[in-house]
This record gives sequence, C-alpha cells and structure tokens, in this order.
Amino acid sequence: MKIKKIAALIAVAGLSGSAFATNGYFSHGYGIKAKSIGGAGIALPQDAMAAATNPAGMVSVGSRIDFGADLFMPDRTAEWTKTNAGAGFNVPIGSYTSGKKQFIVPEFGYNRMIGKDMSLGVVVYGNGGMNTTYDRAVLAGGTTNTHSNLEQLFISPTLSMRLTPEHSVGVSLNLVRQTFVANGLEGFAAYTSDMGGLTNRGEDVSGGAGVKVGWAGQIASSVTLGAVYQSRTRMSRFSKYNGLFAENGDFDIPENYGIGVAFKPNATLAIAADIVEIKYGDIKSLANDGSVHPVMSGIKLGASNGAGFGWSDQTVYKLGMLYQYNDSLLLRAGYNYAKMPLNQRNTYFNILAPATVESHLTLGATWTMADKSELTVSYMHAFNRSLSGTGGDGTTGAFGGAAGYPVNLKMDQKAIGVAYGWKM
Repeated sequence: MKIKKIAALIAVAGLSGSAFATNGYFSHGYGIKAKSIGGAGIALPQDAMAAATNPAGMVSVGSRIDFGADLFMPDRTAEWTKTNAGAGFNVPIGSYTSGKKQFIVPEFGYNRMIGKDMSLGVVVYGNGGMNTTYDRAVLAGGTTNTHSNLEQLFISPTLSMRLTPEHSVGVSLNLVRQTFVANGLEGFAAYTSDMGGLTNRGEDVSGGAGVKVGWAGQIASSVTLGAVYQSRTRMSRFSKYNGLFAENGDFDIPENYGIGVAFKPNATLAIAADIVEIKYGDIKSLANDGSVHPVMSGIKLGASNGAGFGWSDQTVYKLGMLYQYNDSLLLRAGYNYAKMPLNQRNTYFNILAPATVESHLTLGATWTMADKSELTVSYMHAFNRSLSGTGGDGTTGAFGGAAGYPVNLKMDQKAIGVAYGWKM
C-alpha cells in the first residue's frame, strides 16, 4: 500500500470521538478482535492492532492492515436525592441522564515484516476518555448546562523482533494527543485558584509521549505467556483548565502493566487471560480526594493537593475464548471485570466522570472471505452499576457528599464494532 493511502487511514482513525468509561476511563480492549474476548491479548495477538495491547505480538501477525470502528453507547445518570437551598445548593431532587449516547471510535493498524524475524508498524486508537452532556446545570451553583469531554488519541509506531523461534519482544513509542472541555462549573468559582481556568473555556489540547514495551514467549507447545509495561505518559498541562485540575492543569496518563497467558489445547480452541494494573492513584488530578472542601481545608482547586476525583489504582481481569467453527468462521466470547476506581464519598465530583461499570460481557466473530480478507464484528455489554453517595457533615465532605447532598451515580454501556483486515 502506498504511503499516502496509509497516511489517509491514519488521519481517519485520528478523528476519534472517544467516550470510554469501561475500565476507569480506559477502554476494556484495543482492536475489535481483542474487544470480543474481554480485551485479552497480551499473549494472544490477532491482527495489526496487537501493538496497542502488547508490541511483542506484531512480529507474529505478519504483514497486514486492519481498520475498524466501534459504535460506543454509554448511558450515564446522576441522581440528587436531597436539596438544601439554605446551603446554596438548588439542584432539584431527581435523576439527570446524560444526553449524548452514541460515539464513533475508529482504529487503524499497519504492520510490515522486515525479513522473517522483525516487523515495523503503527497503530492509531483511542486510549480512552469520558463524556457527560446534561441538558441543565447538574452541579450546584452552575449557570450553564453541565458538560465535560475528555479524549485521548494514541499514535504508536512499533518495532517488534523475534529473538528465538519461541520468544519475541517489542517496543512502541506512544505519541498522544489529549483534549478536554468542561462547562457548568460556575459553582466552584469561590474554590478555585484561577477562575479564568475553571470552566467554559472551550476545548483545550494537551500533548505528550511515552513508551510501551512487551515480551511474549511460547513456554510449551500449547501455552504462551506475555508481559507488557507502559510508562506514565507525561502530558503538557491543560492551561485553559489550570484552575480545575490539580497541579495547575496537569493530567498525565497513568503507568500501567500486565501479564497474560494463552492456552491452545487443539487447533480449534484458544483461551486467553490477562491481568492489568492501571495506576490511577499516581495522577493527582484523578486521585486527590474530591470530598475535601477548599474553604475548610484552605486548598483550592488547581493546587497540587486540590480536590480531584478520588480515584484509586485499578486491577483489571480479562478472560476470552476463541473457537474455530469452520474454515471461514471464528467465534469469540469474553468477560472483563474491574472494581470501579471511585468511592461513595466522591460521587459529587464524579458527576463529570461516573465510571461506575465493573462487569463486561463480550461476543464476536470473524468471517474469512474467499480472497482471505477478514470481516470482524463485536458486541460489548457493560452491566448497569450504581454507586450511592455518602452525605458528609458539610465541613470536609462538601464535594464527596455535602450535608444533605448524597449524589448517586449509575452507568451501563453497549458497543457494536466492525473491522476489516487483510494480509499483505
């Protein structure tokens, strides 16, 4: 394929409308095939999207091109259960559902073998994000409709090498573009270190880079192991929102790492399992306690210890199965579980980021055409999960649940994906 055509596909994949909120704000998997098996793939590469999960897998998939898209459909609700006008909170009792519910999330992968034991490739994908779009002010004191949107686009050139017939390694350079916008936060005006960097500033763009390294090794005729590490991605600050996020607008992408195993007992069946750790707790803008009131603590939004979302580290468990039904049809199923990273005392701030879902069921299939090209479809259902906020005492708990203000959150998700790929 000519360089211009590859560049065009990369550009299309870069037009990502991320709204992920599956494993925290990360996607449950990368690549339509991997998404069909719960996101597993550290030890089981399937296509040219493999580098997004483990760069070491690219040398095993051969020269090929894959592109696809997910129709991602989250349903997010915030519920106010009490009001107290005397305290300055005037949001009526009721449930408020985020309006925008469909997002297109494209992806692209290209891999070219250099001899028998080396490959060069690139993957383009949405790492994750978060969106809430309410038709009124849902945060107390807001004078405009509550809205937030975070998107993270990865472009990852990848080198993969086979060290021996059984062992391979790989490395990706993650080049990241991140965008953010927030409206309706006027009620925090007295609590910010910079009112000019709090709300309604339009879209802000942040850039950064990091690396992902991986290994895969066949330790027995039917068993492959894998391991992957992704560094913390150091991002430039959101200067338009330096009065909202801790550390003056800092929003780095957390370090994460994982191990995986693939078991192939026969020619028609494969089982894959991954465990991944996402270090949300290292990112102050995410991890700082959102139930600490700036007036009582003296620490304002935007400061190093300013209120955040109260997120903790997250351990993700992924399990999937592939079954070769016949020469042209491959079936997939999977399950993904991760305990939500937020807690009951941080529901108020997480109206902007209600990442409550935990359990995901996935299904998929690939049809191999007469010309050996492949058409893949996938389905993901993240089951409804709610979190009831715990009311505070009005001193240290104003954001996590002010006196009389427990806010409840709930979310469920669906996604339908389709991808097309071929070997070169």
